[in-house]
Amino acid sequence: MTDTFRTIQSPSEGTYKEKSSKFLSFAIPVQTVDDVKELLAHYKKEYYDARHVCYAYRIGAEELEFRYNDDGEPSGTAGKPIYGQILSNELTDILIIVVRYFGGIKLGTSGLITAYKDASADAISNSEIVEKTIDVAFSVSFQYEYLNSVMRIIKEEEITILEQKFDNKCFVNLLIRKANVEKCQNRLIKIETLIIKE
Repeated sequence: MTDTFRTIQSPSEGTYKEKSSKFLSFAIPVQTVDDVKELLAHYKKEYYDARHVCYAYRIGAEELEFRYNDDGEPSGTAGKPIYGQILSNELTDILIIVVRYFGGIKLGTSGLITAYKDASADAISNSEIVEKTIDVAFSVSFQYEYLNSVMRIIKEEEITILEQKFDNKCFVNLLIRKANVEKCQNRLIKIETLIIKE
């Protein structure tokens, strides 16, 4: 299993027009379902005069948390094509919202699918896609005499220190790339019986 995932760096926008209907798309980085709820409430309020505010999201490095919504469009014509763009670009921690202003001419099922797909694709193409690592936080406690040995491992393994306290009993809170956790823990444990908590 990989310990990296793809997401977008910052919010981006896109548009699509078809037969007088206008589709405004927004790709936004998110980390929790609460983020999604807040953003949806904001966009629905801002675009209160739009006919539909459809969306799809996927959250988490394991990519297990996802949802899509047609917001009154015929089933499968809006949320699913939006979600399809998230999948085809292999993205997670992302919310895509597509706001539709109806132009008075019906687009039909295939027209709607194309519109929502292309509007989403435009927002994604206007964003910067980045690869991030899956990191695990854990803490280590040790006697002061082992400080140099512990700090050497932290430096060699390029571990991020979140918090540190050096006294008679030392403590470091670390953030480490998931793939390296076991190796680093084994190296640290060999120094002395260190207390490691994930």
